[in-house]
Amino acid sequence: MKNAAINEILTEKGFLLADGATGTNLFMRGLETGYPPELWNVERPDDIQGLHALFFDSGSDLVLTNSFGGNALRLKLHDAQDRVTELNLAAARLARKVAATATDRQRRPLLVAGSMGPTGELFEPMGALTHTSTRDIFAAQANALAEGGVDMLWIETMSSSEEIASALEAAKTTGLQVAATMTFDTAARSMMGVLPQDFAVFGAANKADFLGANCGIGPAELLHSISGMAQAHIDTPLIAKGNCGIPSYVDGAIHYHGTPALMADYALFARDMGVRIIGGCCGTSPDHVAAMSQALAQTPVQPFDEAAMQRALGQPWANIPENPGAEGRRKSRRSRRK
Repeated sequence: MKNAAINEILTEKGFLLADGATGTNLFMRGLETGYPPELWNVERPDDIQGLHALFFDSGSDLVLTNSFGGNALRLKLHDAQDRVTELNLAAARLARKVAATATDRQRRPLLVAGSMGPTGELFEPMGALTHTSTRDIFAAQANALAEGGVDMLWIETMSSSEEIASALEAAKTTGLQVAATMTFDTAARSMMGVLPQDFAVFGAANKADFLGANCGIGPAELLHSISGMAQAHIDTPLIAKGNCGIPSYVDGAIHYHGTPALMADYALFARDMGVRIIGGCCGTSPDHVAAMSQALAQTPVQPFDEAAMQRALGQPWANIPENPGAEGRRKSRRSRRK
């Protein structure tokens, strides 16, 4: 039934609009650096539900649970390794409750994906992780999220094929559809050296239902990675969930240069590339998602134009101006396409 709901929306709309950042937006609500956001599922549930509601109200079809660091190895850093089931159940139930309320109010189906981030550890021989031990760690999280009512599981921000394989095996035992995304940075490689096209082939062989890229550097770099995945010619639907521009340290805080207009352009190019799930990662606020939703609703699908994408988003890995928010360097793609 859950898988049918996902496929129904994709068939009707052609794509799903996912949410934006969790951690970045929780910092705006008072989350302190270094404090595990997963504990807010039980300590400050109203803040978590409030963020989910804002994304649904901004046009998201799907939100990710507040469970990115909800595996035992990550929680162990905060002496909470025995709370995997509790915290992931709470994350899923909070998002599920908000989705149900928003569905009734907006009269459209809304979905919840159970976020599963990396363990933060390395595999043998560089580290202590094995396939079996890591699979079991992810299985505990996946089962709790499934019990809490998520529609699908969402493995994200991965850098190694080994960790992807363990997480996918664990997640697939729930019977839910599973998405898997890697993060690609310098020279379009993951931290462990995986190329986008190689990840696409590997993920498809390991039976992921959706594959893509998230986080990274900025929209131009994210879509460059997606184009590499597309060159693998797999049938698996693609995901683009990029950061809201390039992060920089400004006046004592991390600032992302991406405006709502830039993220709207990014969403349109992602859709025209054939991406089936589009969203934002670090720095992406409900305002950014609202701009993306409006652009996608108002702008017809066009043949993908790489040159136009580079004019709008910039060359991948190009230097960003000191004042990246200035609108003068770019004319809105929506105005050009009307």
